Amino acid sequence: MRTFKMGGIHPKENKLSAGKKAEIALIPTQAIIPLGHYLGAPSTALVAKGDLVKVGQMIGQASGFVSANVHSSVSGKVLKIDDYIDASGYKRPAVFIDVDGDEWLETIDRTNEIKRECMLSAAEIIKKIISAGIVGLGGATFPTHIKLLIPDGKKANVLVINGIECEPYLTCDHQLMLEKGEEILVGVSILMKAINVTRAIVGVENNKKDAISNLQKLAKSFSGIEIAPLQIKYPQGSEKQLVEATTGRQIPSGSLPLEVGAVVQNVATAYAVYEAVQKNKPLFERIITITGKSMMQQSNFWVRLGTPLANVVNQAGGIPDDTGKIVAGGPMMGRSLSTLEVAVAKGTAGVLFIPTFESARKKMQNCIRCAKCVTNCPMGLEPYLLMKQSENTMWTEMEINRVMDCIECGCCSFTCPSNRPLLDHIRFGKMTVGKIIRSRKNP
Repeated sequence: MRTFKMGGIHPKENKLSAGKKAEIALIPTQAIIPLGHYLGAPSTALVAKGDLVKVGQMIGQASGFVSANVHSSVSGKVLKIDDYIDASGYKRPAVFIDVDGDEWLETIDRTNEIKRECMLSAAEIIKKIISAGIVGLGGATFPTHIKLLIPDGKKANVLVINGIECEPYLTCDHQLMLEKGEEILVGVSILMKAINVTRAIVGVENNKKDAISNLQKLAKSFSGIEIAPLQIKYPQGSEKQLVEATTGRQIPSGSLPLEVGAVVQNVATAYAVYEAVQKNKPLFERIITITGKSMMQQSNFWVRLGTPLANVVNQAGGIPDDTGKIVAGGPMMGRSLSTLEVAVAKGTAGVLFIPTFESARKKMQNCIRCAKCVTNCPMGLEPYLLMKQSENTMWTEMEINRVMDCIECGCCSFTCPSNRPLLDHIRFGKMTVGKIIRSRKNP
């Protein structure tokens, strides 16, 4: 069965919420909608205190090329525009809205009819995607339209769709493929048209046999779309690993998938594209997973963006008594949360509650030169060396040793028998080296 060649691991899957039908999360009494919950420049507020807004109304306009529009997920009155601390721990500008009813823009098609035919041109499709504020929903939250605008001298010949969801515990993409499979494939066909390709490959790991079966059955009525079952292997959801697994093409160091003719999008992004293009619905809600071994109800939810995480967690039964750590995302690449009073954002895939006995860090010991971190690194790096160089502020050496190729998957820390916090040091070094590189380009 297809997969990528270099490195990778298979952590325990713990897909506790698999097959749980996505519930509708309750609309909050107050929504906190960040103006920059994606990769890029924050949007510029289009509303002011006291303004009345409807569901789907644009409240933030993209402020640059790498930026995205932001829309209200609720109806009500704007309380204020102020900074708030998001899941990253940093202050971000946000629109606070006191909710009153649930009044949607009349232009949004709220019927259940699936619209398959898209008569728009590629340029018109991309314009709608920009207008709807769609970003990559697989985690990176990179504005979707940028990947679709193929630069002069480059050409795409295959669209690769990420249905991997290899991060342990998370099941929102899996459930989306079960519940919205046809809409996803319509979205894929629209994306194909946007970048002018006739071939698309939807990669799905083999632990989602029901999703594979569902999509394969549906794909028979779509031209040029292949559903590719892949070997279960982390971090296969990363772009470079996914492109290799599905197409056999290897992306060179420092390059993007387009270098080998591929454009990569997530299944949730494809669904959002369908809704934007065919239903005139901006991106203001998404599916997320609430899970953990001690959770009363491991669940998948459709959640309006801006909803405080605490609200959704309470709907799933509340915080387990034995919780030692709360993680936004999965255990491999997720980030710890100090509070649940943060809003669901475009990149929120789930919340994981880890019991105290599993969350405590073990005492770090000396490196025993076992080379497990090297063997399992999917990017062919030497994590033990990069950690040492980061500790000693050897930024030039880290750049030479390709720290910027690190995808921060955590395979090194996961497999280290000496409990060394390899990724923590590498991530800090990568951030520092990145700043140095940018300062050279823009002195």
